[in-house]
Amino acid sequence: MGRLLPHPLLTPILAIVWLLLTNSFDPGQIVMGLLLGWAIPLISIRFWPEKVYIYKPLTLLRYSFLLLFDIIMANFTVARLVLGNPDRIQPAFVVMPLDLTSDLAISLLANSITLTPGTLSAQLSLDRKYLLIHAFNETDTKALVAEIKNRYESPLKEIFEKC
Repeated sequence: MGRLLPHPLLTPILAIVWLLLTNSFDPGQIVMGLLLGWAIPLISIRFWPEKVYIYKPLTLLRYSFLLLFDIIMANFTVARLVLGNPDRIQPAFVVMPLDLTSDLAISLLANSITLTPGTLSAQLSLDRKYLLIHAFNETDTKALVAEIKNRYESPLKEIFEKC
């Protein structure tokens, strides 16, 4: 069964993404979404370096909603800063030590930071222990690191790493 359906969680997610992209729930689009959701993981299985384990699926669901909320709120914050007084913007680079060890979790953390307007993951250290983050407007870098660790890194550690 694992060879025919290598990533059972990814298949419905890809099918839903397909339906959202096509903006259609016609039976033909549903079949196409399921077909793509099955074929893409099957074709790309050799590029996945490790088997993905989700230890806390409900935490993953909460994390997804939290990230969506943060993305929406950050858009408003960045728009207010840009449209307000751009001279007051104080960009900063921040080095954040990582507690994560899983490549997938580190990648999701870096992508979550980048997806949230106002922050960008710029570089991962070669030893995978530090992440360089660019903040669009930040005066308290320690607070930014603490917030990212609390809101993003800690849940990702629970979801993808065995404690």
